[in-house]
Amino acid sequence: MILQAMTSATVVSHLPSSSAHTHQSGHSEREVRVEALDIVTLMNRCATESDRFYKGKSHDTRYSYELFRRALVERNEQAWELLYMHYSPLVESWVRRSSAFASSGESSEFFVSGAFMKFWRAVTPERFETFPTLASLLQYLQLCTSSVVIDSVRAHSWSEMLPEEAAVGERIPHTSPDEEALQHVSSEEFWRIINELLNDECERTLVYASFVLGMAPRAIAAQYSHLFSSVTEIYNIKRNILNRLGRNTTLSQLWNE
Repeated sequence: MILQAMTSATVVSHLPSSSAHTHQSGHSEREVRVEALDIVTLMNRCATESDRFYKGKSHDTRYSYELFRRALVERNEQAWELLYMHYSPLVESWVRRSSAFASSGESSEFFVSGAFMKFWRAVTPERFETFPTLASLLQYLQLCTSSVVIDSVRAHSWSEMLPEEAAVGERIPHTSPDEEALQHVSSEEFWRIINELLNDECERTLVYASFVLGMAPRAIAAQYSHLFSSVTEIYNIKRNILNRLGRNTTLSQLWNE
Protein backbone atom coordinates (compact mmCIF):
# COMPACT_ATOMS: atom_id res chain seq x y z
CA MET A 1 0.00 0.00 0.00
CA ILE A 2 1.04 3.64 -0.47
CA LEU A 3 0.86 4.17 3.27
CA GLN A 4 3.08 1.33 4.36
CA ALA A 5 6.37 3.15 3.98
CA MET A 6 4.97 6.23 5.70
CA THR A 7 3.07 4.60 8.52
CA SER A 8 5.88 2.20 9.32
CA ALA A 9 7.60 5.16 10.94
CA THR A 10 4.83 5.32 13.53
CA VAL A 11 6.05 4.10 16.88
CA VAL A 12 4.00 2.47 19.56
CA SER A 13 4.70 4.66 22.52
CA HIS A 14 3.12 2.44 25.12
CA LEU A 15 4.33 -1.02 24.16
CA PRO A 16 6.45 -3.27 26.36
CA SER A 17 10.18 -3.09 25.86
CA SER A 18 11.44 -4.97 22.80
CA SER A 19 13.99 -6.72 24.99
CA ALA A 20 11.40 -7.78 27.48
CA HIS A 21 11.79 -11.51 26.88
CA THR A 22 14.29 -11.41 29.72
CA HIS A 23 12.29 -9.13 32.00
CA GLN A 24 11.25 -11.01 35.07
CA SER A 25 8.35 -9.70 37.12
CA GLY A 26 9.59 -11.21 40.34
CA HIS A 27 6.77 -13.75 40.49
CA SER A 28 9.20 -16.65 40.59
CA GLU A 29 12.94 -17.11 40.85
CA ARG A 30 12.68 -20.24 38.76
CA GLU A 31 12.84 -20.07 34.97
CA VAL A 32 9.40 -20.78 33.56
CA ARG A 33 9.15 -22.85 30.39
CA VAL A 34 6.36 -21.01 28.65
CA GLU A 35 6.15 -23.61 25.87
CA ALA A 36 5.05 -26.19 28.43
CA LEU A 37 2.17 -24.15 29.86
CA ASP A 38 -1.38 -25.12 29.03
CA ILE A 39 -3.37 -22.48 27.16
CA VAL A 40 -5.48 -21.37 30.11
CA THR A 41 -2.46 -20.86 32.36
CA LEU A 42 -0.66 -19.06 29.56
CA MET A 43 -3.56 -16.69 29.07
CA ASN A 44 -3.77 -15.97 32.78
CA ARG A 45 -0.07 -15.12 32.86
CA CYS A 46 -0.53 -12.85 29.82
CA ALA A 47 -3.25 -10.96 31.65
CA THR A 48 -1.17 -10.70 34.82
CA GLU A 49 1.93 -9.43 33.03
CA SER A 50 -0.07 -6.94 30.96
CA ASP A 51 -1.61 -5.59 34.13
CA ARG A 52 1.84 -5.19 35.65
CA PHE A 53 3.03 -3.36 32.53
CA TYR A 54 0.16 -0.87 32.57
CA LYS A 55 0.83 -0.22 36.26
CA GLY A 56 4.45 0.56 35.48
CA LYS A 57 5.79 -2.52 37.22
CA SER A 58 8.45 -4.95 36.00
CA HIS A 59 6.90 -7.47 33.62
CA ASP A 60 7.70 -10.49 31.51
CA THR A 61 6.57 -10.47 27.86
CA ARG A 62 7.41 -14.12 27.16
CA TYR A 63 3.86 -15.23 27.90
CA SER A 64 2.24 -12.88 25.42
CA TYR A 65 4.89 -13.67 22.84
CA GLU A 66 4.20 -17.38 23.28
CA LEU A 67 0.49 -16.75 22.80
CA PHE A 68 1.26 -15.02 19.50
CA ARG A 69 3.53 -17.91 18.51
CA ARG A 70 0.88 -20.54 19.12
CA ALA A 71 -1.72 -18.51 17.27
CA LEU A 72 0.43 -17.64 14.26
CA VAL A 73 2.93 -20.48 13.93
CA GLU A 74 0.89 -23.40 15.21
CA ARG A 75 -2.32 -21.80 13.90
CA ASN A 76 -3.96 -22.82 17.15
CA GLU A 77 -7.57 -21.63 17.04
CA GLN A 78 -7.96 -21.35 20.80
CA ALA A 79 -4.78 -19.33 21.09
CA TRP A 80 -5.99 -17.04 18.30
CA GLU A 81 -9.35 -16.48 20.00
CA LEU A 82 -7.64 -15.62 23.29
CA LEU A 83 -5.17 -13.36 21.51
CA TYR A 84 -8.04 -11.55 19.80
CA MET A 85 -9.90 -11.13 23.07
CA HIS A 86 -6.81 -9.93 24.95
CA TYR A 87 -5.65 -7.34 22.42
CA SER A 88 -8.95 -6.12 20.96
CA PRO A 89 -9.19 -3.17 23.38
CA LEU A 90 -5.70 -2.02 22.40
CA VAL A 91 -6.46 -2.36 18.68
CA GLU A 92 -9.73 -0.48 19.11
CA SER A 93 -7.86 2.38 20.79
CA TRP A 94 -5.58 2.56 17.74
CA VAL A 95 -8.61 2.60 15.43
CA ARG A 96 -10.21 5.48 17.30
CA ARG A 97 -6.99 7.48 17.27
CA SER A 98 -6.68 7.18 13.49
CA SER A 99 -7.31 10.49 11.74
CA ALA A 100 -9.30 8.64 9.08
CA PHE A 101 -11.70 6.88 11.45
CA ALA A 102 -14.17 9.73 11.91
CA SER A 103 -14.81 9.98 8.17
CA SER A 104 -14.99 6.22 7.58
CA GLY A 105 -18.65 5.71 8.45
CA GLU A 106 -17.79 2.33 9.94
CA SER A 107 -17.84 1.06 13.52
CA SER A 108 -14.61 0.56 15.43
CA GLU A 109 -15.47 -3.15 15.73
CA PHE A 110 -15.46 -3.43 11.95
CA PHE A 111 -11.87 -2.19 11.77
CA VAL A 112 -10.71 -4.24 14.75
CA SER A 113 -11.82 -7.38 12.93
CA GLY A 114 -10.18 -6.21 9.71
CA ALA A 115 -6.91 -5.41 11.45
CA PHE A 116 -6.64 -8.84 13.02
CA MET A 117 -7.49 -10.53 9.73
CA LYS A 118 -4.85 -8.52 7.87
CA PHE A 119 -2.33 -9.37 10.58
CA TRP A 120 -3.22 -13.08 10.45
CA ARG A 121 -2.75 -13.24 6.70
CA ALA A 122 0.49 -11.26 6.73
CA VAL A 123 2.30 -13.01 9.58
CA THR A 124 2.58 -16.53 8.25
CA PRO A 125 4.36 -19.30 10.18
CA GLU A 126 7.37 -18.81 7.90
CA ARG A 127 7.45 -15.06 8.55
CA PHE A 128 6.97 -15.19 12.31
CA GLU A 129 10.70 -15.44 13.03
CA THR A 130 11.16 -11.95 11.57
CA PHE A 131 9.31 -10.63 14.64
CA PRO A 132 11.68 -11.55 17.50
CA THR A 133 9.94 -9.57 20.25
CA LEU A 134 6.47 -8.79 21.52
CA ALA A 135 7.01 -5.13 20.72
CA SER A 136 7.78 -5.91 17.07
CA LEU A 137 4.58 -7.96 16.78
CA LEU A 138 2.47 -5.21 18.33
CA GLN A 139 4.07 -2.55 16.16
CA TYR A 140 3.11 -4.55 13.08
CA LEU A 141 -0.40 -5.10 14.41
CA GLN A 142 -0.67 -1.34 14.84
CA LEU A 143 0.51 -0.86 11.27
CA CYS A 144 -2.17 -3.28 10.07
CA THR A 145 -4.76 -1.34 12.07
CA SER A 146 -3.81 1.99 10.51
CA SER A 147 -3.75 0.39 7.09
CA VAL A 148 -7.26 -1.09 7.19
CA VAL A 149 -8.80 2.18 8.38
CA ILE A 150 -7.08 4.34 5.78
CA ASP A 151 -7.53 1.78 2.98
CA SER A 152 -11.27 1.71 3.67
CA VAL A 153 -11.61 5.48 3.49
CA ARG A 154 -9.38 5.70 0.43
CA ALA A 155 -11.33 2.97 -1.38
CA HIS A 156 -14.53 4.89 -0.70
CA SER A 157 -12.93 8.04 -2.06
CA TRP A 158 -11.93 6.25 -5.27
CA SER A 159 -15.40 4.77 -5.69
CA GLU A 160 -16.93 8.24 -5.38
CA MET A 161 -15.06 9.23 -8.50
CA LEU A 162 -16.45 6.43 -10.69
CA PRO A 163 -19.19 7.45 -13.12
CA GLU A 164 -22.59 6.12 -12.14
CA GLU A 165 -22.88 4.05 -15.29
CA ALA A 166 -19.71 2.23 -14.25
CA ALA A 167 -21.10 1.24 -10.89
CA VAL A 168 -22.02 -2.11 -12.38
CA GLY A 169 -20.15 -4.17 -14.88
CA GLU A 170 -17.32 -6.62 -15.05
CA ARG A 171 -14.57 -4.10 -15.69
CA ILE A 172 -14.72 -2.31 -12.33
CA PRO A 173 -11.56 -3.19 -10.35
CA HIS A 174 -11.97 -4.60 -6.87
CA THR A 175 -9.04 -2.54 -5.66
CA SER A 176 -8.00 1.02 -6.34
CA PRO A 177 -5.35 1.63 -9.03
CA ASP A 178 -2.68 2.52 -6.49
CA GLU A 179 -3.25 -0.77 -4.64
CA GLU A 180 -2.95 -2.77 -7.86
CA ALA A 181 0.21 -0.96 -8.90
CA LEU A 182 1.85 -1.51 -5.54
CA GLN A 183 1.59 -5.23 -6.00
CA HIS A 184 4.43 -4.71 -8.48
CA VAL A 185 6.40 -1.65 -7.37
CA SER A 186 7.63 -0.19 -4.10
CA SER A 187 5.67 2.63 -2.51
CA GLU A 188 8.64 4.94 -3.07
CA GLU A 189 8.64 4.18 -6.79
CA PHE A 190 4.89 4.59 -7.02
CA TRP A 191 5.01 7.98 -5.31
CA ARG A 192 7.73 9.10 -7.70
CA ILE A 193 5.58 8.25 -10.71
CA ILE A 194 2.47 9.84 -9.22
CA ASN A 195 4.36 12.99 -8.23
CA GLU A 196 5.58 13.44 -11.79
CA LEU A 197 2.00 13.31 -13.05
CA LEU A 198 0.68 15.94 -10.65
CA ASN A 199 0.76 19.53 -11.85
CA ASP A 200 0.90 21.75 -8.80
CA GLU A 201 0.54 22.15 -5.04
CA CYS A 202 -3.25 21.90 -5.25
CA GLU A 203 -3.15 18.47 -6.88
CA ARG A 204 -0.43 17.15 -4.58
CA THR A 205 -2.29 18.35 -1.52
CA LEU A 206 -5.54 16.83 -2.75
CA VAL A 207 -3.99 13.43 -3.47
CA TYR A 208 -2.27 13.33 -0.09
CA ALA A 209 -5.34 14.49 1.84
CA SER A 210 -7.74 12.17 0.00
CA PHE A 211 -5.81 8.95 -0.41
CA VAL A 212 -3.26 9.07 2.41
CA LEU A 213 -5.05 10.91 5.18
CA GLY A 214 -8.46 9.65 4.06
CA MET A 215 -10.09 13.06 4.38
CA ALA A 216 -13.56 13.70 2.93
CA PRO A 217 -13.95 16.50 0.34
CA ARG A 218 -15.72 18.80 2.80
CA ALA A 219 -12.94 18.39 5.34
CA ILE A 220 -10.34 19.11 2.65
CA ALA A 221 -12.21 22.23 1.56
CA ALA A 222 -12.34 23.46 5.15
CA GLN A 223 -8.73 22.73 6.01
CA TYR A 224 -7.23 23.91 2.70
CA SER A 225 -9.53 26.83 1.91
CA HIS A 226 -6.53 28.80 0.63
CA LEU A 227 -6.16 26.22 -2.17
CA PHE A 228 -9.75 25.19 -2.96
CA SER A 229 -12.75 27.44 -3.33
CA SER A 230 -15.41 24.74 -2.95
CA VAL A 231 -16.18 21.04 -2.62
CA THR A 232 -17.22 21.03 -6.27
CA GLU A 233 -13.76 22.20 -7.28
CA ILE A 234 -12.24 19.35 -5.28
CA TYR A 235 -14.40 16.78 -7.05
CA ASN A 236 -13.48 18.24 -10.44
CA ILE A 237 -9.75 18.19 -9.69
CA LYS A 238 -10.04 14.61 -8.43
CA ARG A 239 -11.70 13.51 -11.66
CA ASN A 240 -9.02 15.20 -13.72
CA ILE A 241 -6.28 13.51 -11.72
CA LEU A 242 -7.82 10.06 -12.01
CA ASN A 243 -8.42 10.49 -15.73
CA ARG A 244 -4.79 11.53 -16.18
CA LEU A 245 -3.52 8.55 -14.18
CA GLY A 246 -5.75 6.21 -16.13
CA ARG A 247 -4.30 7.41 -19.43
CA ASN A 248 -0.68 7.14 -18.33
CA THR A 249 1.15 4.36 -20.19
CA THR A 250 3.65 3.65 -17.41
CA LEU A 251 0.99 3.17 -14.78
CA SER A 252 -1.14 1.13 -17.16
CA GLN A 253 1.76 -1.22 -17.74
CA LEU A 254 2.36 -1.54 -14.00
CA TRP A 255 -1.27 -2.35 -13.34
CA ASN A 256 -1.42 -4.96 -16.10
CA GLU A 257 1.84 -6.78 -15.38
